[in-house]
Parts: sequence; C-alpha cells; structure tokens
Amino acid sequence: MTSPFVAFNFSGKKALIRVDFNVPLDKQTYAIGDDNRMRAAVPTIVKILQDGGSVILMSHLGRPKEGPETKSSLIHITGHLQTLLSNAMNKEVLVQFANDCIGQEAYDKSENLKAGEVLLLENLRFYKEEEKGDASFAEKLSKLGDVYVNDAFGTAHRAHASTAVIAQYFSADKKMFGLLMEGEVRAAELVLHKAAKPFTAIIGGAKVSDKILIIENLLERATDIIIGGGMAYTFMKAQGGQIGKSLCEEDRLNTALDILNKAAAKGVNIHLPEDSVVADNFAADANTNIAQSNQVPDGWMGLDIGPEAAASFAATIKSSKTILWNGPMGVFEMEKFQEGTKAIAVAVAEATANGAFSLVGGGDSVAAVNQFGFADQVSYVSTGGGAMLEYFEGKVLPGIAAIAVQ
Repeated sequence: MTSPFVAFNFSGKKALIRVDFNVPLDKQTYAIGDDNRMRAAVPTIVKILQDGGSVILMSHLGRPKEGPETKSSLIHITGHLQTLLSNAMNKEVLVQFANDCIGQEAYDKSENLKAGEVLLLENLRFYKEEEKGDASFAEKLSKLGDVYVNDAFGTAHRAHASTAVIAQYFSADKKMFGLLMEGEVRAAELVLHKAAKPFTAIIGGAKVSDKILIIENLLERATDIIIGGGMAYTFMKAQGGQIGKSLCEEDRLNTALDILNKAAAKGVNIHLPEDSVVADNFAADANTNIAQSNQVPDGWMGLDIGPEAAASFAATIKSSKTILWNGPMGVFEMEKFQEGTKAIAVAVAEATANGAFSLVGGGDSVAAVNQFGFADQVSYVSTGGGAMLEYFEGKVLPGIAAIAVQ
C-alpha cells in the first residue's frame, strides 16, 4: 500500500515538519557529536523539495528551563543541515534560520519561502507552552505551513504542542507521517502485532523497574525473552542466588518472581545468563573473572554476561524469526565488559541474514550496534528510545494517535 506521504504531491506547498534534531552539542564549540537524528530526517525533506515544495522545520534541542539560551539554539546545526541536504540533493540547498518559532520573523520568512527552500525555526522549547501542549501556541505554529508532517518518532510519546496538539489545525488530508515516522511505526507494528514465531525479545539494562511494563506486554507475544544487564541479578537474587555486590533492586524481588511465574504459566521461555563476567570494582581496569551468575563471590559484581550465557543466548536468537532488542547485556562502554553485548549483536546480524526480522531500539542498544558496526546488518534501528519503549509497553503515543486516528 502506498503511504499517504509518498502519494502526496507537495508541489507549491509549504510543509511544516516536526523533526527530532535534539542532537548532542559540544559545550564549548557547539559541534554536533552525533548527527544520526538529522540524517534520519533527510529523505522526508528531500522528497518534499524534489516535488517542488518548500520546508519549514521545527524541533526542540536540549532542556531549556527559562526561555532562550545560547547553548540550546538550533542555529548551531544550520550549517551541518545545509551540508546534509546539499549532498542529498546534489546541489546547493540554502537553509534559512528564524530566530523564533512564532512571531513576525518566522511568519515573514515562511511566507516568502520559495519552492526548494528550507527554513529552520528556533527551538520550540524556548516557550513553556510547547511542553504544556498549549493549544494557542500550537495554532500559531500551524499558520506557518499548508501541510503538517510529523517525522519525530523520538518525541511521539509526548503530547506537546508541536507533536500532537497541532494536528487538529490541519484537515485529514493535510496531516501525515514522514518517511522516518512511517518506518518506525511499520517496524514496531510488525514486531508487536504481526511477529513471525519464534519471537525473541532481548531485554537488557540496569533496572527491572524500567522494563517491567515492556516485559509484561511481551509475555503476551514473545516465545522467548532474554534478560541481561544489571537487571538480571535482581532475578538471580529473587530465586535465592548469591550475587555479591551486583546491581539489585531489593524492592523488585517479588516482581521478578511474578514475571517468572507468569512466563511459566504462558509457556514463554525466560532466559537468564548462566554465567557472568565479574569484577572487583566498577572500573575499566578492574580485576575480572568468570562466575556462575547465581554464585557471584562476595565483593564482586557482574558487569557482563559470560561466555556460556553468550553462546546460549546466541543459539536462541539464531533460531528466531522475529527479534526485538532493547538494552545491552553489560557495561559495554568499557572494553572488558563488552563481549556479551557484541555477541548478541553478531547473533542478531546472523539471524537477520538468515531471514529474521530484527528491530533494535533504545539508546544503549542503538549505540552498541553502531559502535560494533552492525547497524546496517539488522532490519531496523529505531531512533526513538523512550517512544519505542512506551510503544512496546502497549501505550498509545500521542504523536501517532493525532494523525493515525482521524
């Protein structure tokens, strides 16, 4: 089925696009640390420009608390955006900048924008009304364009003025997802509602409390759930294991047991790491050893899954037809504790090469596949950490509902 965005002809139209250009900037030079979110929006912008339309971009950057501040100004990314678009279009694309996202300058510049031109508005969050979902502010923004395009999956879980409320000021045929948002929603829907079995969910990270809702939702869908990272030791202790000074949420021991019992009742296989790479200190130069995950010596802590667990997890992953990966297996930022996460990345890539559909989402998982060079060997890498997590928790995302539900 052709997407509404692809089918739409933007010729002569001013497209107001909500993008997610919340990129890390160097505190001194304001140089961009990671431009993946900007690159992800380029295909949507290019399609509109090639149609003969013009583009007005709105985004937030950082967390400004008291109005405008230099360190959170989107002017710092204008030059790089211009380079990305010029390269993609194979010709010079001038990116204009408005020092406000509403007000006369923004209106004048958008009004005078010609076909093939781009205008970047100043940070939306310089106004408190943005995060409050203020309707009056949303309406002012809506007057800047003829068509509204939401291409910011990373903020889809926020009912902010520019991500959800603004949609009510456009008719059903004049509001749509961009290519990035379409891809995100399509990939998430496939995993959540149309997953081929066996379906393995790999859930890592530090805390059980951060992942309870996603695990409980996946118990209704997955055949296998692999649990790694710091959260695994809460499960180990809940079952009576000795975990040394590994990370543990004492107030979640009953929750962990409850999850294991629910999984058993539903016939879902929960995979916990048999062994761990343990360290005598949380440091890159710590002394390390291998221990059974439920027999970690006193004074030691588990900081990665061990070789037995890595092999066992990899075997499960490689026999899967659908894979969701959210969260690392250990402290992969430190070289001594990255082998487990790397082994998972290799297994997911191999399974994908053999025909499985794999979705990687969540900041740390995405960072890991990028760091280890596997981003182009999985089916889909999500740009939205918190948004994707909430989606898989079964929540309705305001940014999606505002357009998908007419």
